[in-house]
Parts: sequence; C-alpha cells; structure tokens
Amino acid sequence: MSTAAQIIGLSAAQISEKLRAGELSSVEVTQAHLDRIADVDDSVHAFLSKSAQSALETAEHVDAQRASGSDLPHLAGVPVAVKDNIVTSGQTTTCGSQMLADWVPVYDATVIERLKVAGLPILGKTNMDEFAMGSSTQTSAFGPTRNPWNVERHPGGSGGGSAAALASFAAPLAIGSDTGGSIRQPAAVTGTVGVKPTYGTISRYGVIALASSLDQVGPAARTVLDAALLHEVLAGPDPRDNTSLDAPPPPVVAAAREGATGDLRGVRIGVIAELQGEGYQNGVRLRFAESLDALRQSGAEIVEVSCPNIENALAAYDILNAAEASSNLARFDGMRFGRRVEPTDGRIVNVDTVMSASRGAGFGFEVKRRILFGIFALSGENYDSYFRNAQRVRAIVTSELKAAFNAVDVLVSPTSPAAASVLGLAETDPQGLLHSDVATISANLAGLPAMSLPAGLGDENLPVGLQIIAPQLADDRMYRVGAALETALQERWGAPLIAQAPALGQMKVEVSK
Repeated sequence: MSTAAQIIGLSAAQISEKLRAGELSSVEVTQAHLDRIADVDDSVHAFLSKSAQSALETAEHVDAQRASGSDLPHLAGVPVAVKDNIVTSGQTTTCGSQMLADWVPVYDATVIERLKVAGLPILGKTNMDEFAMGSSTQTSAFGPTRNPWNVERHPGGSGGGSAAALASFAAPLAIGSDTGGSIRQPAAVTGTVGVKPTYGTISRYGVIALASSLDQVGPAARTVLDAALLHEVLAGPDPRDNTSLDAPPPPVVAAAREGATGDLRGVRIGVIAELQGEGYQNGVRLRFAESLDALRQSGAEIVEVSCPNIENALAAYDILNAAEASSNLARFDGMRFGRRVEPTDGRIVNVDTVMSASRGAGFGFEVKRRILFGIFALSGENYDSYFRNAQRVRAIVTSELKAAFNAVDVLVSPTSPAAASVLGLAETDPQGLLHSDVATISANLAGLPAMSLPAGLGDENLPVGLQIIAPQLADDRMYRVGAALETALQERWGAPLIAQAPALGQMKVEVSK
C-alpha cells in the first residue's frame, strides 16, 4: 500500500502502470489528489471549483471495470484538472469572469467527452486570467493563482491554474488552451511541461473562444511522456469543429518513448537567432546554453537560423488577439449570454442600458481594454493600418518559419525571457507581462505545434523553460527531441527538476525518480 505522499509524487505513466498491475486503485489515487488539493489550495489557489463526488464516481467505475477484466484505455483512472474555459456539463464554467460566475453548462466540450470516455476522473476546474486575457493568472475575477515555487510570484498565464496544480502535486495531468503561449509560458515558470499541438488537431468545440484563429487546446503534465499520453487521448478530428483537421494524430507517444533513449543522431535543431540575447535574463540565457549543449551531447546538430520578422510578431499578435476577442465576446451582453445587470443610476431599463450595465459589471479591466482596442483596430479607417497589416505580418512570419524547416527538423528558443515575476504586475505593468509571450506567439500565428519543458533554475532559483517548435502535423518531432532533452538534463540534475520544488502544506511529496 503506497502512502498518499508517494502516490501524488508519481508521474501519470507510473500511476497508470500501478493501476493496471493492481498495486493501486483509481479511488485511492483520486482521493490522494483531492486530499492534496484540500491541503495546499488555500495557498496556491489553482482551482476555481472541485468535483470530488463525480471524480470519485468515475474512479469507482474504472476500478469496477478493471476488476471485471475489461480492456481499458491507457490513462483510465488517472486524475486530471481542466482549465475553466472548457465547457463541462453540470459544473460551473466561469472563464475566470464575473460574467459567467454562475453558469453551469448542460453539455460537454469534445475534449471533456474524450476524457470521460478514456476514464480520467476530473478533479476540478482551474483558475485562469479572465477570458484567457493575461500572462500571469492575475486578471481572474476570483483572485490570482500563486506559483508553488514561491507563492509571492505568479504562475504564468493565462493557464496558471493548471500549471500550478501540477507543480503543487495537486494533479498529475491537466489540460489548457494556448492562444499566444498560455500553456507553454506557465509550464516554463512552474517547472512543468506544456504543449500547444498543431492547430486543428485537437477539437475546440465547447472551448470558450478568445481568438478563434489562434486558440488551441493542449496537454500539460510534469513529464514529456505524460503530456504525450494525454495528447493521444485528446487528439483527433471532430465534425462539430469546423477548424478541425481531417488528419490522423501524429504518433506522439511512440516519439516520446523513442526520445527517452537519449539518441538524437541525425536530428538538425535550429536556434532562432532573434529569440535570445538582449532582453533575456542571465539565468534564462545560461540554462538555454546548457540545454543546447545537452542536445549536442545527445547527437543532434545545432545550427542558427534567422527569422527577421519574428520580432514583429508580438505587435501583430496584440492586434489580431484584440480584434478577434472583441468579436467573440460581443455575445456576452446580459441579454443573450452572461450575467444580466440592470442599471441602478436612474437610466431607463432598455436593451442599451442593460447591455452597458451588464458588460460594465461582468467584465474586468483587461477584458474591457482589449475589447476597446479590438473595436478600434477593426473600425473603418483603422482596418488597413492595424488589422490588415497585422495579417500581413502573420503571413510573413509563417513563411519565414516554414522556410526555416527546409533546413532543420525543429526550432528551439527560450520559452520566456524571464522567470516568474512578483505578483501585482498585472496592475502596474500589463504591457511588460505581455512581453513574456514574445517567444511563444509565433507558433500560434503560424498554427505550428510547440512545447515547453524545464531547462533548469534561473534567476532567484526559479524555473525557466526551453521551447521546441515543429512543422505542422509533425508534433511527434518535438516529443522526440523534448524527451531526449528531458532525459539528458535529468541525468545531469540527478532527479526531475520538479523534485526541487517546495512541497507545500504538511504533506511531504516523495517525487519518483
């Protein structure tokens, strides 16, 4: 019988092996993580809601099926946390906003359906920047999430709740959405793994949109193999999503297992010249250089490539993100969708005043700012100067990345220029926080798969990440390279980086090597 501290320190792959061997039950595993949430989440605030009863019911069902000899999916019985912009029937889905504070959906997103079919107990919904607008999970209407490595620091955003749940050992797996780095940047600053798959390979049906041409659901975990196992559950065409690609999912699990052998002979890795150097913290630069050395030692050839216009990607992204958000959020007006608030200032109650009062009360500052900027960028005389030019930059950046892949198999860069900053910058320096996505947004603009994995500890002993970008539908390449780098670095460190994270609460975590 394993102790709770031993259970929560296991990877998802290890939990799966023990479940199939009969060494653990899903109920035991699920309860251990629910207990962990109870112990640490007052400090971390990774979750906006918990679903203990339904999670345990799923676990009991999986255990009964396994006892009867049923052939179950690989991750059946392994718990998962879900970002709160993914529609989940019977459970509050808020997008971190007062606009949806009391909304309980009556249907499931496709990815939730796939989790349920695969038998993964859903622990709860994780905190996020309001409507995914932010880079630190501080714009949530329900308070910020804190980084388990240092609770005075942010955990990245917009999916900081999912990353913090992993880093605090409150969940072995999580899913999120990535519009400009919202899975990868939180992974970098919490010492975890985050993946943005090729656009269109995981359904967005039932995911509340920020910017529809950029958003992509993806897996988050503490190891590359765990991310691959969850990726395999989520991926596949969906006729309900008109952006879904009718293509078989890449063999990501096989690639992760192959990469774990540490052999990258014959692989050419391109270092993006424009995404390093000035503007990146010293600790980030040092860990990136060490990671490149580890890749060379694994047999890869490292070459430098140039994508000159990638430096303009951030400005283009800001315009496109705001423009699409202003359109997508127009339906939340208190009349058709969202919280209804009637004016209390003496104005006549009509459509205009109800919409104004509802949106004023329901949306936070950052959401209002982006909606206004988006409307400005799309308006008459501004359309060509802002939106159309941003689309031109998008096309150029996409073309440059595509050209780079004619010479290399994958591209790499630091995931973020800096380790996690102190809480409070969402109010005092919102543009500075947006700069933390400078290295990640190009993959979204081009629809490419990208991964962040731990590169070590940077300034003030906080985690930093390395990003791997692959060509469209070549997600397996980044899993192979990521697993090889993970193996090489962990051999140097003597343990997973996450083993050095503070074990919050009274329960000690025994991280499995």
